[in-house]
Amino acid sequence: MPYLEHFRLKQEPFGLTPNRALYYPENHAQILAALLYAIERGEGIVKVVGEVGTGKTMLCRLLLQSLTEFAEVAYITAPRTDPLAIVQNVCKEFGIKTVKGQDLFDLLSRHLIKVREEGRRAILVVDEAQSLDQRGLETVRLLTNYETDDSKLLQVVLFGQPELDQLLRQHSLRQLAQRITFSLYTQPFDRDAVKRYVQHRVNLCTLAETPHHLFSKVALDMIARASRGVPRVVNVLADRALLAAYAESAREVQRRHVRIALQEGDLWPVSPSLWARIVESILP
Repeated sequence: MPYLEHFRLKQEPFGLTPNRALYYPENHAQILAALLYAIERGEGIVKVVGEVGTGKTMLCRLLLQSLTEFAEVAYITAPRTDPLAIVQNVCKEFGIKTVKGQDLFDLLSRHLIKVREEGRRAILVVDEAQSLDQRGLETVRLLTNYETDDSKLLQVVLFGQPELDQLLRQHSLRQLAQRITFSLYTQPFDRDAVKRYVQHRVNLCTLAETPHHLFSKVALDMIARASRGVPRVVNVLADRALLAAYAESAREVQRRHVRIALQEGDLWPVSPSLWARIVESILP
């Protein structure tokens, strides 16, 4: 691609699809370590909450990759709220063959016991868990009732947006909330971390043998401030700014290119008037 050749890149550094090959270790490495520690301890339910774009999906994928060596994993995303559909989905993910009329809870129980006897763990990972309503979350709680005298047969990791915390504050869900032993939160980068993040992705994608600086210091500072440290927004701004620089045949992103990226909008779920004020505060 001419675009990649122009910047001496082997691939696009700022795509929006989570790419484990471009993972930035500073981005929630501690949370991943804490998740693995909680699972190793045998905790029943662990929760990860973060705003849109703060890296939950990437973290979830890294966790799934880390679990394959010692666990059997059922992964469901944006789950349906119907209790029966949830159990059916979990059985399907665990590879349990079901026949109409069979007791799904009994089938699941037998499978979990078999997994434990084989010396492996059974883990349910629920992405976009805020999509569950009270019934759905209560079903998840019931699934954690499978246990032996000394350990849980099924461990659960919930990934969700802040709305998940709001749901769990409801009195009717207090039993589930009390079973969550680890609550972890993804946070935006600070400004210096944004700059390191951008350079890290450029370094991984460059064809150059020496450090490849595609963004001026002023451009990086503008991106850091405008993005508020949210990785997804950093990617959008950096990608748009690179395109603006390419359109001018420039080799390095400058202030004017970030200005163009900012003026395109559609970065935040906010009103046009609020976005206009954000842009005005950033642009000199």
